[in-house]
Amino acid sequence: MTSRRTVATLALAALIVMSGCIGFLTGEESLTFESEPAATDSTVASNTGYSTNGTQTFQVNRTLSVAGAERQVAASNHMTTYEKSIDLGFFGEAKLGMFSVISTPAVEVAGKARNPIGDYSNDQLVGLVDSQYQGLKDVEQVSSRDVQMLGEQANVTKYSATAKFGGQDVDVYVHVTKVRHNEDFIVAIGMYPQQLDGEEKNILELIRAVEHPSEA
Repeated sequence: MTSRRTVATLALAALIVMSGCIGFLTGEESLTFESEPAATDSTVASNTGYSTNGTQTFQVNRTLSVAGAERQVAASNHMTTYEKSIDLGFFGEAKLGMFSVISTPAVEVAGKARNPIGDYSNDQLVGLVDSQYQGLKDVEQVSSRDVQMLGEQANVTKYSATAKFGGQDVDVYVHVTKVRHNEDFIVAIGMYPQQLDGEEKNILELIRAVEHPSEA
């Protein structure tokens, strides 16, 4: 009798062959995925005082175990960043807030999402902030609320932390959320000094105004 594992392996092989990915099955080629860019509505960004630094594309390579063998997967991700600054004249500009929208492909193989971001909690996602803005420490959860993003109910978690701004330690608030939209996971992250507690309203507006795909 044919085992369930054999049936699953044959089904996966058929799926890959029909998709034109024979090279991936044999290990000769990487299976590639690319997310569609995401951004926040430009009018909302302008009204809240944020300007974009543009969209960057970055690739992540991973090794997955598929049908009992290791295969290479390449995922192209996009990140659109925004900043809110004030001109202090002789002292230059001071950053009052930062906002990022990250789109990363679900990386579905045989109908199963293989991107670990899909299983990340907001507590884990806040670690992404540390990878972009070095020096984030003393992270503690403050509150949580639901906000509409891309037609989905997104759980937004607010954290208090300390971050490096211009070489100085500054107490900040960080807001993090994530939804699955079409074939991608969309992560939104906002951060600002705690002295500007009223900035939370603007960050939530930016989250509500996220667009995917964007024209970035």
